[in-house]
Amino acid sequence: MKLSSIALLAIAGTSASAFAPVSRSATTTALHATIENTKLVPPKKIEDLATTTADLYAQNVQTTYGRYPLTVESGEGCWLKTTDGKKYLDCVSGIATCALGHANPALNAAVKKQMETMHHVSNLYFIPAQAALANWLCENSNADKVFFCNSGAEANEAAIKVARRHASNRGITKPVIITAEQSFHGRTLAALTATAQPKYHKGFGYDGKMVPGFDYCKYNDIESLEAAVKRATSDGQGLAAIMMEPLQGEGGIIPGDAAFFKKARELCDEHGALLMCDEVQAGMGRTGTLWGHEQVGVIPDVFTSAKALGGGVPIGAMMARGEAATTFGPGDHASTYGGNPLACAAGLAVAQYMCDHNILDNVKARGEQLEAGLTKIAEKYPTILGQVRGRGLLRGVEVIAEDIVPGDIVGAAMQEGLLLVPAGYNVVRFVPPLIISEDEINTALERFEAAVKAKAN
Repeated sequence: MKLSSIALLAIAGTSASAFAPVSRSATTTALHATIENTKLVPPKKIEDLATTTADLYAQNVQTTYGRYPLTVESGEGCWLKTTDGKKYLDCVSGIATCALGHANPALNAAVKKQMETMHHVSNLYFIPAQAALANWLCENSNADKVFFCNSGAEANEAAIKVARRHASNRGITKPVIITAEQSFHGRTLAALTATAQPKYHKGFGYDGKMVPGFDYCKYNDIESLEAAVKRATSDGQGLAAIMMEPLQGEGGIIPGDAAFFKKARELCDEHGALLMCDEVQAGMGRTGTLWGHEQVGVIPDVFTSAKALGGGVPIGAMMARGEAATTFGPGDHASTYGGNPLACAAGLAVAQYMCDHNILDNVKARGEQLEAGLTKIAEKYPTILGQVRGRGLLRGVEVIAEDIVPGDIVGAAMQEGLLLVPAGYNVVRFVPPLIISEDEINTALERFEAAVKAKAN
């Protein structure tokens, strides 16, 4: 009996046994589950998993995350409830994603209505919700056109492809994109290469190298940027783009410097390259303006968004202006799910809610309140906490004690009913929903101080 490759793989228990002779009866048994058995095992009911979720994770989910021992059951506004009945003030918001909090009625209604109508068709046809969301993004920025995808990494991959194609159109065969040390642009291979943090590159290179065509500079360091541009325009290479976060999030909540970004804009103009801003975390109102690059006083050629764009429903976008907006042609880039009716309905609901409820004003006010409160706590515990930095509701406070790491304080805050997340190697990050109230900020500060006090004793 001849066995196909699929059959051999299905039978194989180890690489050594994959090509060992197998009897007819053994083959029939091994193939039964994948070929002959048409009766599927139904999924488990969510309501039955209150105490067994962690066990199923251990059995069936790849360990790409180190998870906290919380099983979330439901959420409302800025609060989450776990399966053991405890409530937590959520200052993580899905890592700067749930801009409108949890179970927002307007977002729920929009998603429900779209699901009852049509949730996906493909980009082979015109989608009114996609057109409307693209129009809103362009009307509220300097962008001319939008490409939709599903995540921040995909949006940045699209930006990288635009930069390379734009450089190719200018006759550059060795295009270089400059990014900053301690940046974070995503987990896909090119976006990971753009992420100038060696710890994320380990084990993913080829002969010790990542994707070619990237160089790095120190963030907010003009001299380092100029040196990188000089390297990028030597030895037959050409500068394709400078790609920066207007505020480094994962790198430790480091705001961009206006003079640095001004120089980046000048260098791009001098070399015909694109200035690109990664707005995945800083964009959609998180810093107090709709786009983070407004805070550093530049107009980029390309900028990306995701996270808060759909309020928690997966969607990403790459916005571009001028030549960058028309660099892609049919077939140059695509996404099966990108800009589907469901995701765009969510994006439109977020956009409408932000307009109707003056969300940017709330971000500014609550951001100032959070900054002032964190500063007072840092002054009260000067041997544990250091600098408070950030913009709007993207804030962080340094942990300077030698025997305490950010994760320790995050864990202590969790005991107080407050959810936080580390950033970089020494920062505790606050990224609450953009709808958070004055009272809730006060509660967050009280619980954070209690956590710091617990670690001080």
